Amino acid sequence: NWIGESHGCIISFKVVNSVEEFEVFTTRVDTLFGCTYVVLAPEHPLVKKITTPECQADVDAYLARIASKSDLERTALNKEKTGVFTGAFALNPINGRIVQVYIGDYVLASYGTGAVMAVPAHDQRDYEFAKVHGIEMIQVLEGDISEQAFEGDAPHINSDFADGLNVADAKKAIAGRLAELNSGFETTSYKLRDWLFSRQRYWGEPIPIIHMKDGSLREENDLPLTLPDLDDFAPSGDGRSPLAKCQSFVTVMVDGEPGERETNTMPQWAGSSWYYARYIDPHNDSALGDKQLLDHWLPVDLYIGGSEHAVLHLLYARFWHRFLHDQGIFKSTEPFKRLCHQGMILGANGQKMSKSLGNTVNPDEVIAEYGADSLRLYEMFKGPIDQSLPWSDGGLAGARRFLDRVYRLYADSDYRKNWVDGTEESLERIYHQTVRKVTNDFEQLHFNTAISALMIYVNELYKSSRLPVAQLTGLAQMLAPICPHLGQELYRLLGHEGFIDFVPWPAFDPAKCQADTVTYAVQINGKLKGTIEWERDTEDQEGLLKAAQNLPAVFKALTGKTVGRTFVVLNKIVNIVAR
Repeated sequence: NWIGESHGCIISFKVVNSVEEFEVFTTRVDTLFGCTYVVLAPEHPLVKKITTPECQADVDAYLARIASKSDLERTALNKEKTGVFTGAFALNPINGRIVQVYIGDYVLASYGTGAVMAVPAHDQRDYEFAKVHGIEMIQVLEGDISEQAFEGDAPHINSDFADGLNVADAKKAIAGRLAELNSGFETTSYKLRDWLFSRQRYWGEPIPIIHMKDGSLREENDLPLTLPDLDDFAPSGDGRSPLAKCQSFVTVMVDGEPGERETNTMPQWAGSSWYYARYIDPHNDSALGDKQLLDHWLPVDLYIGGSEHAVLHLLYARFWHRFLHDQGIFKSTEPFKRLCHQGMILGANGQKMSKSLGNTVNPDEVIAEYGADSLRLYEMFKGPIDQSLPWSDGGLAGARRFLDRVYRLYADSDYRKNWVDGTEESLERIYHQTVRKVTNDFEQLHFNTAISALMIYVNELYKSSRLPVAQLTGLAQMLAPICPHLGQELYRLLGHEGFIDFVPWPAFDPAKCQADTVTYAVQINGKLKGTIEWERDTEDQEGLLKAAQNLPAVFKALTGKTVGRTFVVLNKIVNIVAR
């Protein structure tokens, strides 16, 4: 998906009534006879040249609307493909047909040629776009296009010399004709681009290369090379980095010969692509890290990052990690075992937070009013970590109220007097169930459901006249990863010293998680009629059957019928056969 190798054709389209022309790349040259419009990337240099005066206002408004979108947002598969007509037309080189020229945000200037041909009858994206804009569809493959585009293989139609050919043969035939017309050629395209590794700015790792007078390059021997202190960080004025103005840095002697240090700096990826490994042994002055430590800790178990950032960062980290593996520094071939993309907190109106929309929330103000732990709890409790969800001041206040309830159990004298060193039978099952639930949910990053379980448990604590200190300690530990300030304070109120972070995680007893009763589904002829609570692992199945038949809905359903065979699936189902 990242390298994006695609085999296809480059096709030249001439703009009608103009000397301009542009190229498109397609993997489906066989459908060229069905092309009824083309789409340019909004950044394509031709857009300014070919947009007609009548369409200029619409094009300008569209460009303004999509200006803040990232490439990831623009190419998302699950969103509507938008666009606007430029007023210009182009010639389909295979048949001379005049086609409309649109611009669309889903076309990227950085991929392919920055232009695509559209065949709505045989591409679902083009099909939906054409439906919205009322663009003609020309079918060139036999198949049903009444409800959606036909994208399969079939004999060609409406394709002149390619009629009757399958996809593979039609590709060869049409590509050959384009070559004869000098209007196209076969090629391989890639999404991946050269990685520009230099920046003309001060901030960044210096590139340890020295340019000699004879044009040769030398490596820096005195490493690490550090940035010099500057008073002026403005660009040099000649397109070079601010470092070019610092002669004490630039001028250097190598083996008695004068040279000049490289003044470009590395991009931010140069450091962030391997920082996770440096964390393992950050003070090592002789190597990236101790080999034994690197082998022990890598790869990283879990990487959490926003999708817009992590897609690129993960790619670069893999490049870097593979190189360091090839150099024998890393034992592992991959940097991370698992990746999770967290969602965004949207504005209260459900839109992405933006200053222009006026829906941003200042976290400093939130923390000042509610506290940092309330903010953490609220964001984790809103929903699944990978979902983008709208902000709510009411939800934030609710999070603070819950934390206040927890705090009172530890700080309020009316509750502290109920502390006991032993156990409380009525709380045993709910406590062990909560530890199991929170532990498993944390492992799966299901923080919202873990918090829900903690809330249920706190409610049970408020119903009890005895509060076991061991359970209060466990509650503080389970809260601490989400509410670290509160967790530490509760730990201190319990009389402990040191940090709660280093206390072993609370354990649960699977046997104590089991309820004394279970819920049986009661079925008649395989259809659910009700449920009944009964003793777990009961030996009194006859009593269970009798009680199940006396349930109002079951009794009514059996009225006038003869009960035949009955059977019990222990701890699960009571089934009654009646006729």
